[in-house]
Amino acid sequence: MAELARQEADILETELQELTARLKEQLIPEDPDAERNLVLEIRAGTGGEEAALFAADLFRMYKRYASDRGWTTEVVSVSEADHGGYKELIAMIEGNGAYGRLQFESGIHRVQRVPETESGGRIHTSAATVAVLPEAREIDIKISEEDLKIDTFRASGAGGQHVNMTDSAVRITHLPTGTVVQCQDERSQHKNRARAMKILRSRVYEEKKARQQAERRKNRRRQVGSGDRSEKIRTYNYPQSRVTDHRINFTLHKLDEIMDGQLDELIGALKEADRLEKLRQIEEEADISQLVQ
Repeated sequence: MAELARQEADILETELQELTARLKEQLIPEDPDAERNLVLEIRAGTGGEEAALFAADLFRMYKRYASDRGWTTEVVSVSEADHGGYKELIAMIEGNGAYGRLQFESGIHRVQRVPETESGGRIHTSAATVAVLPEAREIDIKISEEDLKIDTFRASGAGGQHVNMTDSAVRITHLPTGTVVQCQDERSQHKNRARAMKILRSRVYEEKKARQQAERRKNRRRQVGSGDRSEKIRTYNYPQSRVTDHRINFTLHKLDEIMDGQLDELIGALKEADRLEKLRQIEEEADISQLVQ
């Protein structure tokens, strides 16, 4: 009987561990924004012309990833650099679970490669900033017309004579936060205003969400993919065909595939790291509760 009891105790201990692990998984809060569309913002950073070219490479990477998943990508606003690439580009990516998949891309992306204009073969380091924001709905953020300053002006850039004939471009300033959004891609002022409001609402929503998270976590270490734009999150090293995500110390020697939009392995590693971090936080909170009791 004693031997049977020991065997049963071992079995029950194993079951207890499995049930505990499953319970912890159930306690991980679902991201309410995971299934949303997203606003993608890419800006050239340090590195001059090479940074602008890298910004264009990043946009191409995300656009191909979106296309492979059946999502649609629409450029909302773009500022082209003099010698190719983008100083700034804002796009909407629409698709089921788009934000949930790409939310960890926010941050500073660094590239190390030999520019085409470099005759001496020296490797240059440049950077671009990526921001991924969940598309906000009107029910998420109520923006009063009284809080908006709306300016219209004549668009510049490609588009023929029509571009300079009407005040179709729109600039919206959210006075309480100082957030400014400009849109001039459409020839219709009404369409440009609607697009600009989408971007504005998403930015204000993201700022509100970040403040709420900061208040809840206070001094707790921020989770993977926090969206801290001051953080260098990833390096793309062309001579070594290497991509390294510094947040999780994860490296792949598949640079060509990744720049072609094959991001699933990298995104999967980030999502797993985020899951483990949330589990750790749950365990810490449980320990604190026991100590208080």
